[in-house]
This record gives sequence, structure tokens and C-alpha cells, in this order.
Amino acid sequence: MKKIIATLIFASTAFVACETSDTEGVSKVTNYPIITVNGDNPVFVPQGGTFVDPGVVAMEGSNEIETTSSAVGKYRGATSLDTNITDEYVITYSATNVDGFKGTASRKVIVYKTGDMVTSIEGVYTCTIARNGVTPSAAYQNIKYIYIWKNGDGTYEISDAFGGWYEFGRGLGINYATPGGTIAGDIPTNSFTFPGNPLTNPGFGGTANITDVQVNPVTKKIVLTCAWLAPPATSYTFVATLTQVQL
Repeated sequence: MKKIIATLIFASTAFVACETSDTEGVSKVTNYPIITVNGDNPVFVPQGGTFVDPGVVAMEGSNEIETTSSAVGKYRGATSLDTNITDEYVITYSATNVDGFKGTASRKVIVYKTGDMVTSIEGVYTCTIARNGVTPSAAYQNIKYIYIWKNGDGTYEISDAFGGWYEFGRGLGINYATPGGTIAGDIPTNSFTFPGNPLTNPGFGGTANITDVQVNPVTKKIVLTCAWLAPPATSYTFVATLTQVQL
């Protein structure tokens, strides 16, 4: 019995020694970068104004580390932040620790121009969106944000002719917005044409047409109707009630 115990002790000791030797120096603790965004998020900047980045703080454990940043326009294709072009911009901040692991954080910068709803319908809007007459649930109410901007020829475009139904309500993201719907005409008389028709939804395809726009300068609201023939052959009508944010 004593010989058996001695054998077991030897085997156990040998196993521990081997395991220690094989794993020595392999395990290592790394501190991933943690980035804290300073100041407001989002930041609102009037068109033509100046954006001063409040910056971020990136920490690797107890040590502050360097960051880099880049910015893109969400709806109008800019590859840097341009306060002369109204859009929602996303600044991405990045930091890399000593082991090569990266951390990121982001900030929205909204460059805006608020029209008076008589001579201009430019602006930042919240949206409540209905489809085929269905009263929307909470996910489709007070969506933030839909944008209308003015083109050089005096026409207007909207960031999503579906009022954010898929991008925000369904949470499918920018590839399921229907951007660029062009609006032309006389605002006080609500006489509009839609030279940007037909539109398409990048995610689903199909053919969409803005069919009506009604502007109420007193309530600061726009009701926009868009009809969509989705593939293979399903018809939807979106009615977006847009409320201009007074900035």
C-alpha cells in the first residue's frame, strides 16, 4: 500500500512540474483601451459655424494613451466633417494598447440649418411614421432624427423618404433608409413636385415615389407621403409626420 501511495505522489508531482513548464510565460494580462467621450453627444453646430471637439480620454489601466479620430457624413457622403454642409456626422475615436488591441468610441455632430417653414423647410426633424394606415408603436414615434437640406438649385432632399421606418423603427441601420427624395415647389401654397422620383431602398430594392408634402408653418410640421412597391409586388404607403426641432 505504501508503494502505491508513493507512486501516486510521484506521478502527481511530475504532472504539475510539466504543466508549469509548458505554460510558463504564456498567460498575460492586457488592459483594453477604455475611451470616455467628453462633452455633449450629439453636438449641434449651425451651418457655417465652428466645431470645437471636446475630445476624449483613453485609458489603458491607469495610464492615459493617445487617440486618433476620423469623421464621415452619414447621408451626404462627406469623408470629413464640414460645417458648411448640413448632415449628421460621426466622429470615431480610436486608441490602441501596448499589445495591439484597439478600442473605439464615437460622437455625433449634427450640422444644421433651421428654415422658417415659409421660405425654407431645411431642418432637423423628429418623426412619427405610419405604414399602410397602421398606428405606429413606440419604436416608430419621435424618431431622432430625419434631415431636410437645401440643394444649390433651390430644391430640397430628405434623409429618408420612409421616415426612419426601417433604419430606426426596425433598427436595421443606414442601408435600409431611402435617402435623397427631391422636393421642389412653392411652400406657402403646398404646391410641390418630386423630380427625384423614383427612389429605391438600398436594402430591399423596389421602387418608391414621394406623392405628397404638406407644410404647416404654425405647428412647424411636415406631413410627407411616400408610396413603395416592394419586391416582388407588395405595396406600402408611408406617412411621416415630421416636427421641426427648434435649434
